[in-house]
Amino acid sequence: MTAIHFEPAREQDAEALVSLRIEAMRPSLERIGRFDPLRARARFLDGFVPPCARHIVCDGERVGFVVVKEGVGEWLLDHLYIRPDRQGQGIGHAVLQSLFAEADAAGRPLRVGALRGSDSNRFYVRHGFKPVGESEFDIYYLRHPG
Repeated sequence: MTAIHFEPAREQDAEALVSLRIEAMRPSLERIGRFDPLRARARFLDGFVPPCARHIVCDGERVGFVVVKEGVGEWLLDHLYIRPDRQGQGIGHAVLQSLFAEADAAGRPLRVGALRGSDSNRFYVRHGFKPVGESEFDIYYLRHPG
């Protein structure tokens, strides 16, 4: 399994994180005709809570980030992005395994939303998330503890 660890994100990391988010989401958003870097930037920064964000570190370098927020009786996996040049190497799997261990220990379900048409939908289903709802642009999933 790919070895990763997390480092806390800080307020001054916001620009680097939003740039990574835009880079990672661009292909999916372009496929559905919704790529708008200004909207993507504003949407991320409006909801950025540094204590909820962590850098994903693999082989000594920051390769992505994850944001998990406390919800009512559940945790929201608000963001999980891996740099495009590091995708497909087991990093996302390792991140989810770590998050699952944390959520299971806390007895919390983990909720996530994925853009329709994004490869992330298959990724989340493959890792045990079950679809629980849909909106115009997103599909929502839930993974129960255990």
